[in-house]
Amino acid sequence: MAVTTARDAKAAPARRSFWSGIGQGRHVLGLLFMLPAAAFLLFFLTYPLGLGVWLGFTDTRIGRTGVFIGIENYQSLFEDSLFWLVVFNTLLYTIAASILKFALGLWLALLLNQHLPFKAFFRAVVLLPWVVPTVLSAIAFWWIFDSQYSIISWALIRMGLIDAPINFLGDVTNARASVIAANVWRGIPFVAISLLAGLQTIPPSLHEAATLDGATNWQRFRFITLPMLSPIIAVVMTFSVLFTFTDFQLIYVLTRGGPLNSTHLMATLSFQRAIPGGSLGEGAAIAVAMIPFLLAAILFSYFGLQRRKWQQGGGD
Repeated sequence: MAVTTARDAKAAPARRSFWSGIGQGRHVLGLLFMLPAAAFLLFFLTYPLGLGVWLGFTDTRIGRTGVFIGIENYQSLFEDSLFWLVVFNTLLYTIAASILKFALGLWLALLLNQHLPFKAFFRAVVLLPWVVPTVLSAIAFWWIFDSQYSIISWALIRMGLIDAPINFLGDVTNARASVIAANVWRGIPFVAISLLAGLQTIPPSLHEAATLDGATNWQRFRFITLPMLSPIIAVVMTFSVLFTFTDFQLIYVLTRGGPLNSTHLMATLSFQRAIPGGSLGEGAAIAVAMIPFLLAAILFSYFGLQRRKWQQGGGD
């Protein structure tokens, strides 16, 4: 009995030291907290991704099991002029919308960071475009851009600036500009609120010291605000690019890729080839072709986050 008691007395401190070591180890504890989310993502993302990659190497159609055909789907896409037009549309749509969202979102964040009356109310209003469902926003823009009943055309005609309604969604250039404008309107709140949160973390003492040293507003923005905000910008713009590049609902409701495929994106073309067209293999190949562009955006975020070392006093 005495021997058992002595063994238990020795084992108890060992057990306590083990669990206390886990509790004090930030990295181990962080991994344990991330484990449920990682398992969820692996189950719901890895399998669909793997299935999509596999289907891209087959000639699977709806209602018929396909066989392995290697890279024939990708060779077909490489020779398809419509696919390259869609790649151009997607890059144009993503780059133009992302630049506009960043510029307008940063301006709005700087404005909301000032001491304004009813600031909380304006911050809540800014979130409305992001809260509204995408399909509902697309339907609203569909009415705004209507060729006959457009509120924009009606207002411009009343002001005497134009003589006839503008064909927003029937002209190639106008359609591209219209879908970009709709995406910018919907995406600005995400950029603005995220950057506003980053602005709140910048110590006011830095700006006060720079002002005492005679720095102008532009110099304080260039040498204090922008460098301190760079990690947040990297993350926000990465998500903005991902959301814009993979946009489907807005385009499908507004134009369905028209006119003359001028607003077709890779996401909408993949859906068109796979579901209405029945060619699951070709649609999956188009979706897989989006991965290199998405990886490039993720790498941009990774290298942008390295500036955290500069913020914390380490090497850049």
